[in-house]
Amino acid sequence: MFEYFYHEILRRTVISFGSLFNNIEIKHKDSAGNITNAIKVPLAYGPTQKFLARLEQSPSLNKPIQITLPRMSFEFVGLSYDGSRKVTTTQTFLTSTVGVGTDVRKAYMPVPYNMAFELSIYTKLNDDMLQIVEQILPYFQPSYNLSVDLVETIGEKRDVPVVIENISMQDDYEGDFTTRRSLIYTIRFTAKTYLFGPVSSSSSAAKDLIKKVSIGYISGDVTKTPTRELTYAVEPRAIQSYTDNIVTNLSQDIGTDSTLVTVNDASTISENTYITIDEEEMYVDSKSGNTLTVKRGQDATTKQAHVSGAAIKVITTADNDLIPVGDDFGFSDSL
Repeated sequence: MFEYFYHEILRRTVISFGSLFNNIEIKHKDSAGNITNAIKVPLAYGPTQKFLARLEQSPSLNKPIQITLPRMSFEFVGLSYDGSRKVTTTQTFLTSTVGVGTDVRKAYMPVPYNMAFELSIYTKLNDDMLQIVEQILPYFQPSYNLSVDLVETIGEKRDVPVVIENISMQDDYEGDFTTRRSLIYTIRFTAKTYLFGPVSSSSSAAKDLIKKVSIGYISGDVTKTPTRELTYAVEPRAIQSYTDNIVTNLSQDIGTDSTLVTVNDASTISENTYITIDEEEMYVDSKSGNTLTVKRGQDATTKQAHVSGAAIKVITTADNDLIPVGDDFGFSDSL
């Protein structure tokens, strides 16, 4: 069922989220309003507890070595499915491979997931904290669209909304007057990203899909004076339902040699059309009520037994347009 693939979507989203806070600065002014000090707030990935332990172990953290304040850290803390952004799970789309030209790839629609992040801000002075917070909050109203290159091979770049969920403040000032103050703000974010499954690729030697072929040839004893000219035309025909067009279900079990198929509702199935049940393709010769007379194992598919309740899909002209390059499709021909 599963195959190896890795698009680095979660990793790319984590990196993109952290890059939002790379250029936060604070400035200190004297009584005359002149800037005496400008500090770019460092940012690191890691849990809050790690930095709190470091703060408690050093009585003086304003030196240019070890750890200094102010400081920020962020962490990826949770992942949850977002059903409100769900799309049809079996729907696919075609795309060209970036930098390869006509190499067409097929992928299923992505699955929506919410990534939870926590941004922690540590400062010694309250004014430093307020400067940092004011440089962050105005951009989230309540969301900020973060552009992420989710799947680089197919050029799938999407805007990922980043939403502020809540803000918590902690101001610990325990002990005597020599005890260091711990001023900590924690902002919780949700990034609404998408996860893609494996991307199927056509063969590197495959050419563009042939939509129609015409062959002209001449018959007769003398080629300079042909007696007639014939044109042989073929068009590709899908041998499976790429749109997953489920129209009804089997109402009775059928064996491998049965040519009568009884369904729950045959109103949406026409004669002289193709249907699929599980992995087998069938041709509908005729129908009477909810009973279909079919030809089994079409286009080299294997005849097999099917149980009641199995889904029945109809192959339509819309499936012809979704035939991927390299697929072993059938041909409808005319002379």
